[in-house]
Amino acid sequence: MILGRDELLKLIRSNPPLIEGWIDLETQLQPAGFDLTLKEVRKFLTPGYIDFSNQRRRIADTTPIPFDDEGRVMLDPGPYLAIFNEVVNIPLGVMAIARPRSSLLRSGVTVETAVWDPGYRGRSRALLLVYNERGIVLERNARIAQLVFMRVEGVSKGYSGAYQGEE
Repeated sequence: MILGRDELLKLIRSNPPLIEGWIDLETQLQPAGFDLTLKEVRKFLTPGYIDFSNQRRRIADTTPIPFDDEGRVMLDPGPYLAIFNEVVNIPLGVMAIARPRSSLLRSGVTVETAVWDPGYRGRSRALLLVYNERGIVLERNARIAQLVFMRVEGVSKGYSGAYQGEE
């Protein structure tokens, strides 16, 4: 079951709040999710390395792409790491997935995310993919993804991976 606006608002007002660091609750809270906003865009510098056990895992190094004096960033086609303003505190009986906002898609850009597991807490990241051969201009705090929350049954242990509490 997808959690709607009223249930999300209850969870946002709980302790800890489902979502912290939002800019405008009324604008970001949607009928079936919550809009995530852009804090930072980073460019990939090195390859990553992924194995089965994570013993040799190495996440690709990145560097920030600065916003201009008017709070904008121009992105050429390619992959980028997007960091959200919002911090989430997912309760044990809930999980989330993010989808790109339709305006992003209509501009030839999308976001890819992993699942936000029950028990995850932190400031998440997304893969921002610019397919538009002319690029895109994004403003700081632009709403780029909608986080959709669903109930999960039978969870007794939450997320405890390497990204717990990431900032």
